[in-house]
Amino acid sequence: MTFHITVHDRVADIGKAEWDGCAGPSGDPFLSYDFLDACEASGSAVPRQGWAGRHLCLRDDQRRVTGVMPLWLKGHSQGEYVFDHSWADAYERAGGQYYPKLLGAVPFTPVTGPRFLAHPFADETTVRLALLQGATALVERLGVSSLHINFPTEGDWRAMGEAGLLLREDMQYVWRNAGYRTFDDFLSALSSNRRKTIRRERRDAQAGLDISVLTGRDIEPAHWDAFFAFYMDTGSRKWGRPYLTRDFFDRIGATMADRIALVMAFRDGVPIAGALNFIGDEALYGRQWGALDEVPFLHFELCYYQAIEFAIARRLSRVEAGAQGEHKIARGYLPSPVYSAHWIADPALREPVARYLDGERPSVEAEIASMTEDLSPFRRT
Repeated sequence: MTFHITVHDRVADIGKAEWDGCAGPSGDPFLSYDFLDACEASGSAVPRQGWAGRHLCLRDDQRRVTGVMPLWLKGHSQGEYVFDHSWADAYERAGGQYYPKLLGAVPFTPVTGPRFLAHPFADETTVRLALLQGATALVERLGVSSLHINFPTEGDWRAMGEAGLLLREDMQYVWRNAGYRTFDDFLSALSSNRRKTIRRERRDAQAGLDISVLTGRDIEPAHWDAFFAFYMDTGSRKWGRPYLTRDFFDRIGATMADRIALVMAFRDGVPIAGALNFIGDEALYGRQWGALDEVPFLHFELCYYQAIEFAIARRLSRVEAGAQGEHKIARGYLPSPVYSAHWIADPALREPVARYLDGERPSVEAEIASMTEDLSPFRRT
């Protein structure tokens, strides 16, 4: 079969029906047309911010769209959560030019998901190979240094390794639903000390506050105004320049409200903190949070415990609470592997990176095993 690959600056150039025909079956809200279009149309992921769309669209010989791939020409490594700054620094000290590079990922979103999106009528393996070949060919055509695929599924990751890409492994912290019917069922699986600690944290966090989980039509513009203020305050203190514009939240509120769980804390009717989650077919994904008032343990309550309660009520299999944070382990979120794959054009950079990754992967796997064994809050059986 003959395939045709085209490159597009925006997902809007491919179209909602064509994009979601390939992305929709994944059940991943971040791969949806609505989310990616909101990133671009709101000015959050655009060339002036260092995110220039180079999305791939694969058509068969009947001109049917058989696959798509979110792809970006990046002028920096910010907002990726897979850290290659040391590679860039070393390469540029040696006289190379690391940026721009190509990135296959979702902007600002360290969530595992498929990166080669195949239409249900197409063969997934064939589509993945064709899109990967198209992406590496684009590296050569543009004359850029490299291609990076961040947070792919393990299957995609291993397939990319077989295709010659360099493989990297890291960890995140994930809560998994063992068939719990209530939050107390979850607590009963923990050690006695952890149960007592979590109950105390929740009691202290909730004191004097009203906490609501809003979704669908219950999310009003005033809620987004408040949440954006939380987001800007937290982002400005943590990394200096928050990525997402106010318009981004209006757009996802208009098109994705049923896939959003917005946790809000109110004191005397005034919102003081919030946490934004996206609802997938199988998982709840914690994203941004912020607060304008210091309340002990409120971060744990809004981001972790409320998310667990929501996932149990919706019978979701897991909660993915984002990057970093060893403190999540004590709250039931255990370390799990996450992946990335890298195609580097210049052997002078590729070979030392390959050696580094060959040593890094076993260390990460050993750390995951050690942390799970030594720090798990669950009762020993």
